[in-house]
Amino acid sequence: MGKIFVFVNQKGGVGKTTSAINIGAYMAELGKKVLLVDFDSQGNMSTGVGITKDKPSIYEFMDDDSLAEKAIKHTAVANLDAICADEDLAGAAIEFADADKVPVEKRDFILKETLEPLKSIYDFILIDCPPSLGILTTNGLTAADAVLVPMQCEYFALEGITLLLQTVKRVQSTTNPNLTIGGIFFTMYDSRTRLAQDVVRNVQAYFKNFVFNTIIPRNIRLSEAPSHGQPICLYDPNCVGAKSYKKLAEEVISRG
Repeated sequence: MGKIFVFVNQKGGVGKTTSAINIGAYMAELGKKVLLVDFDSQGNMSTGVGITKDKPSIYEFMDDDSLAEKAIKHTAVANLDAICADEDLAGAAIEFADADKVPVEKRDFILKETLEPLKSIYDFILIDCPPSLGILTTNGLTAADAVLVPMQCEYFALEGITLLLQTVKRVQSTTNPNLTIGGIFFTMYDSRTRLAQDVVRNVQAYFKNFVFNTIIPRNIRLSEAPSHGQPICLYDPNCVGAKSYKKLAEEVISRG
């Protein structure tokens, strides 16, 4: 059975989607069969791997599991598939909260029920959640085996991670008791700043074994790749960002 990882951070701009794309792409290059699930209505993951946002998206797929063959699209990376998201997903949060449409007892399990049959097909399923701790993210956490937390090296990230871990504990005590912390990793690291060094040191001291060894540096090539619809392994495999994400993917696999 495959393992489901969910990428979560309620703060936007921390490299969450970039990390999901590139970790997934390198997992695939390392011989694993991987499915990316875009669960953010902005659809940035879909754009980042060059798939069109044609129907059916994850929104339609959750409503009709017979659409699997049409919803799952191949990417330019061998072994890497993806399910796109579009603006319709924004309405799902409203629908999930409507007890007349979705029974309360099923509200947090819709994505889990959708993805469960796919675990026998893929080695890893990676869910990219929106930058919030709302109902869509709760669905992602309920569906996952483990949560991966990208963390930007700045002061406010330290405050945000506390709130995120409180949400994880709530999910563990209610809808997903088997959910684990897959790990925390640093993104956009600039070794020239003392703040970045202090954040890394403090988080490593507090969270210890939960922190991955690999740190993702600031790298312009990582920022450019999504506009070309390519993971960094295709866009510039020799840049420092690519080498870092390959190492991080190897770490995630070894822990998984």
